[in-house]
Formats: sequence, structure tokens, C-alpha cells
Amino acid sequence: MNTISKIHLTEGNDLNHLYQESVELLSTLITIPSLSGEETSTADHIESFLNQHGVNTLRKHNNVWCYNKYMEASKPTILLNSHHDTVKPNGQYTRDPFSPTIENEKLYGLGSNDAGGPLVTLIATFLYFFERKDLPFNLCLATTAEEETSGELGIRDILSDIKEIAFAIVGEPTCMQMAIAEKGSMVIDCVAKGRSGHAAREEGDNAIYHALKDIEWFKSYLFPIMDGEPQPVKMTVTEIKAGIQHNIVPGECSFTVDIRFDHNYTEKEIVNTVINHTSCDFTLRPNVLKPSYIDILHPLVVAGLSLGRKTYLSPTSSDQGWLDMPSVKMGPGNSARSHTANEYIGIEEIEEGIDIYISLLESLSF
Repeated sequence: MNTISKIHLTEGNDLNHLYQESVELLSTLITIPSLSGEETSTADHIESFLNQHGVNTLRKHNNVWCYNKYMEASKPTILLNSHHDTVKPNGQYTRDPFSPTIENEKLYGLGSNDAGGPLVTLIATFLYFFERKDLPFNLCLATTAEEETSGELGIRDILSDIKEIAFAIVGEPTCMQMAIAEKGSMVIDCVAKGRSGHAAREEGDNAIYHALKDIEWFKSYLFPIMDGEPQPVKMTVTEIKAGIQHNIVPGECSFTVDIRFDHNYTEKEIVNTVINHTSCDFTLRPNVLKPSYIDILHPLVVAGLSLGRKTYLSPTSSDQGWLDMPSVKMGPGNSARSHTANEYIGIEEIEEGIDIYISLLESLSF
């Protein structure tokens, strides 16, 4: 627990009530199935929760957003964003994924860590500042949908509707450290062509063998980068399919490549490199997430460093990739727990997250 922040923040503020409300809100959200594209009920509940606290909300599809009470157009606006959709529970769950349970100060349930914990802590942070008249900034809280599938009706569907944003905090489980850069994400579907024939005779041209050459290239190719810099592009073959029966040489082999890339390479540069080094046909899936980056000297990063937060490059993608303004990915919980069976978040992690978010915003210097 951040003791210095706790002492500073509890003066005249009922943080204990915010802590309790956050755990209760997250527990309720866990009981409501909210798979990507099916978040109507969680959006309804979040909207009702905010309305009960005197907050006027706006809504488009299953995205709910709002602003602090004393907003002024002359002040910069900070976006607080996290998502309320979840992935499907995997088959290894031994607990009911929709039944919130607290054991040993851990709250179990689907979406508790990704991203229910960051979501409710950002909501609590927004409510903490909601009626403050002396803020040097405005706040826009956006609780959004379809993050897990990069859906078209998620955050990118409301970016033209919300007021101009100076910079953003994207709530994802990062152990409250600051991801100041996030790799982009793209997927290509490849098809290696051959010619069908009988497996017992010297007939046909095996498409699998053609695919293997390209797969080996995807596995081993290193994109040029300056000495000492981390690899800018990571390509991983994640799916493969070929053949219809054992005695037929396959004429076609399809496989899928997941590609993560940082700001050193553009989508076009990566695609051209693939074209120049492989023989397969391929198509690029839509919804390419671009890499994000914020300057180490940005006031948000400086404020975080002053609180003892560390910076790092995130290997995972999030809604941060849709934003056209500087942003930091930061939230309670641990990314390693995301999408795992019996997902959980610590009660203390939620409390610490609220403390640090509040301290971060109060430490900002423009």
C-alpha cells in the first residue's frame, strides 16, 4: 500500500467508502455476463451507478461516458478509460466464473482482473474528483465495450463524440506501473499453394512443404534495429490447416500469423517485408491496432515517476491502440492473470489503485 499517498488522501475524504463501493460494484459486474458484443446489461448497471451518484452520463451502444461537474473549456481534458467486456471463460475454471467470491482478500470472478479492477478504480477516482471546483484539468470517464475483440462498436466508435482529449490513462492490469509504449497488433492469413495428387505416387506438389519454408522465415526473421534496442517486430504462427485425408497430397495449406510491432516499423513496411521474403498469398485482417508511445518527459509520466512508478514497454495490445493522443496504460491487477481460469484481483490492489490514480492526478504539473 502506498502509505504516503494514503495519509495525504484521507484528509477530509471518505476513501474507505470509495474502496467499499468499488469492491461491491466489481462484485455486481462479475455476476452480469458481458462477453464482447454482449455488454448491454453491464453498460446499464454502470450507467445507473453513475446516475445514482449525480453524474449525467452519455451513451452510444454499450459505451458510457461522462465529465466532471465543473468542466471548463479552457482547461485540458484527461480521458480515464477502461472496458467492461470480458473474454469467454475457459474450460479450466473450477469456480463459477459469474459468482464473485472473496477468499484471503482476493476477489475471484471472470473479468475481475481484466479489466474490472482497473475499471472500478478509475470510476472511484472520477467520483473522488467529480465535484472539485479547483481542478486544473477536466476529466472524461469512458467505460467502453468490445475491447477484447477490437470491435467496431467499442471506444473507437465514440472518439468523435467525446470532447477534445489532451492525454489519457487506459486502465488495464499493470501492477500500477506505467506502460509508456504498447506494441501494435496485426494478423495475416496466409495460403501456400501446391497441387493435389496421390500420396503413394510421385504426383502433386505438397503445399505443406511450401508453407513450412515460409513458416520458418516467420519464426526466424529479425527486423533490422539499432544495437541494444529491443526487437521491434514479433511474428508468431498461431494456426495451421491442410489436407483432407491421409492419402492425398494437399494442394493448399493455410496458416495464420500474429504480428506485434512497435513504433519503429509501420504496417506498410512490415507487409512489404513479408511480400519480399515469402511465396505464400496472404490477406491482412482489418482492425490493425497501431503502436502507442508517450514521451518520458510528458507531465503524466513525470508525475508517475515522482510517485515511484516504473515505466516499461507493454507486449500486449489494448484500446490504447485506437487513441490519437498521448496515453499511459496503467491499472491494478497483473496482466499474467488475464484470461486465466479462476481469475482474481486483490482487495488491496483495488485500494492501492485508487490511491495511486488520485495521487497521480493531484501530482500533475502543467
